[in-house]
Amino acid sequence: MRKLELHWQILIALIFSVLYGVYLSEYIGWVSWLGAIFMKALKMIIVPLVLTSIISGVANLGNAENLGRLGLKTITYYLSTSLLAIFTGLFFVNMIKPGIGVDIGLARNIEEIESTSSSFKETLMDIIPENIFEAFARGEMLSIIFFAILFGYFITRISQKDQQMLTSFFNSTFEVMMKLTMFIIKFTPFGIFGIVASVIAENLNNLQELASGMGRYMITVILALAVHFFFTLPILLKLIAKANPFKHFRVMRSTLLTAFSTSSSGATLSLTMESVEHGAGVSSKITSFTLPLGATVNMDGTALYECVAAIFIAQAYGYDLSFLDQGIIVVTSLLASIGAASIPMAGLVMITIILSAVGLPLDGVGLILAVDRVLDMLRTATNVWSDSCGAVTVAKSEGETLKV
Repeated sequence: MRKLELHWQILIALIFSVLYGVYLSEYIGWVSWLGAIFMKALKMIIVPLVLTSIISGVANLGNAENLGRLGLKTITYYLSTSLLAIFTGLFFVNMIKPGIGVDIGLARNIEEIESTSSSFKETLMDIIPENIFEAFARGEMLSIIFFAILFGYFITRISQKDQQMLTSFFNSTFEVMMKLTMFIIKFTPFGIFGIVASVIAENLNNLQELASGMGRYMITVILALAVHFFFTLPILLKLIAKANPFKHFRVMRSTLLTAFSTSSSGATLSLTMESVEHGAGVSSKITSFTLPLGATVNMDGTALYECVAAIFIAQAYGYDLSFLDQGIIVVTSLLASIGAASIPMAGLVMITIILSAVGLPLDGVGLILAVDRVLDMLRTATNVWSDSCGAVTVAKSEGETLKV
């Protein structure tokens, strides 16, 4: 009997996790450890994978001209798709107006979220680390990426002998990390079973509240994400990259299901790189540069979500936002999404920055707290889908022949 493909294994795991979470929620402790171990294993490889992949990718580019060209293409794509996502969310939230008539009494305590928020200025300052080893320990991805790009570039500026030795070392280390990644990926269905079953069990008592009090808000976000996911990004992929969106989607099925289940584009990065490189046929040079950068700064789903959430809160509190206010929300959503960490609920933390920018009450975050985890799963899948489309687009622009 032929072994089931990974995406079918994950789908089966998702079905069983929902059934377990609903009917056996009192025994959730028996399986939740599977998800905890899987997430720890994924997080364990993020820093070494990002570090080695970017250093390897930049060193293999050869010179500053290649790095500058590839970087410009990558950043242009990421900023463009994030803005398109934000405008999609802006359209739907103004059309549906989900916040009108919402019961403010649904708001929850958000003290923990407020205490973890930081300004965008601080995020930019933190890109340059005072101690790179401390950045490694804390998993500060922007700092790690900044250091890795510099380190990779200056490898190309040393003697030929040393350059070859260091490039070979980081290429080999990157290959080892990918082998380790493939080993961990084999346990994806078990990890997803534990994660999703726990999420279902935790929110079991809130299902009626989610459906009634926040139904229109959820529909607004889901509709906007669906348009960006199924229409905007595939159209860009077809028109700009001349790639087949359906073939690429088939390649990315397992990765997208994992992103949906874990709510972390950072934890899914290893699987994204494997799918894009071996499934779509993008070169290691492109994947090792674009995807780690995308997992940190390209957050289409998060940017869209933050825009919708901010305007929803304004509507719920009866604030009449001017055109200028909404413009500020658009710009701040873009900047906040770049600074958001690729971990669960990161977008929720960054919303406090947007609310502060337009003078909205921070207590409003409590309104969307109940439904955040569900929507987080959807926006993470959108983030990862956009990253992969970006890698294909950049690869095509560099003249590569792909499988999609």
